[in-house]
Amino acid sequence: AAGLTVPLLGIVACFCSRFTRGGATQACAVAVNAALASLIHCIRVPAAGLKVPVLGIGAWSWGDRSGYWGYGKEYGQDESRTAYNALMDAGLNFIDTAEVYGFGKSEEFLGDFMRETNTTPIVATKFAPLPWRLTGGSVPVACKESLQRLGLKQMGLYIQHWPGFAFNTFSNEAYLEGLADCVEMGLTQAVGVSNFNAQRVRGAAQALARRGTCLSSNQVQYSLLYRRPETNGVFEACRENNVTLVAYSPLCQGLLTGKYTPNGPRPTGPRGNIYKDKIREIQPLIEVLRAVGQERGKSPAQVALNWIICKGAVPIPGAKNKRQVDEIAGAVGWRLSDGEVIELERAADRVATPLGAPFENW
Repeated sequence: AAGLTVPLLGIVACFCSRFTRGGATQACAVAVNAALASLIHCIRVPAAGLKVPVLGIGAWSWGDRSGYWGYGKEYGQDESRTAYNALMDAGLNFIDTAEVYGFGKSEEFLGDFMRETNTTPIVATKFAPLPWRLTGGSVPVACKESLQRLGLKQMGLYIQHWPGFAFNTFSNEAYLEGLADCVEMGLTQAVGVSNFNAQRVRGAAQALARRGTCLSSNQVQYSLLYRRPETNGVFEACRENNVTLVAYSPLCQGLLTGKYTPNGPRPTGPRGNIYKDKIREIQPLIEVLRAVGQERGKSPAQVALNWIICKGAVPIPGAKNKRQVDEIAGAVGWRLSDGEVIELERAADRVATPLGAPFENW
């Protein structure tokens, strides 16, 4: 997205003015979203010259073959395509995927959608530290394979998906060298990590700085129902090193949308078992989200995402279809007051058990 120069990690008004689609230059939002697009904010990823909207989309569910999201039963590639087109129309052009999502299908779908529409969003994808990948050289090899599935020559952001452990516990320094190699080879504009604890964030920032590049992001689980990055040092380490915190599962896999109720709809698949006993416990928080959003005509999901933006992180909620994208897009272009942020956090604090897995403590 083109726009105004912004300071490191600063959030400023940034008009995502134009993008190319179907061979023609168009306004970055269709008429129904024109007012919204003019208010989309962007942040600059530190030192990488990469600028992304303050809200992106996670493509974990696109082509998922694990059964977790219901792909092939509740939705398919056509629905993911409508989600992609809606993202481009709304000017939300930061899309996060990974080589392990759908065992490569998510990247392939994204590549198909880009080619079909002649659009070029900012793509982030991830390197998986699999047991047989023990050297730094495995990182650019995997990066090239992802680029091939995506149909790109260069991606915006390349990320180590999780810290190496067990067989590759001692490979983490090599992986960082491999990420730096990807930058030097022109395969990616910027590099980041995911599920890194505070100590790992500081170490990665130092290691990449020695190679003349920087650690741009740390992607961790973060939502009103999982705020441990605020207290375990992860958020602090990111701020100290000008690292953008990217929040995955910002709606706690759908719980914060308010669509699930104790006596009504529940998540399908494995999520139904994971969260079945928590839906009743979070209802008071859902009611506060509704009350805060009522004056603005905003949904609980939109309020929950805006809270993350106000905290200085970049949420990447998942979206299976156009309807979900349209709702997500309503989370930008406005801002909660300080008092509303505090009110939401007090309500969240009354939920007894954080709903998330502490992967960032690895």
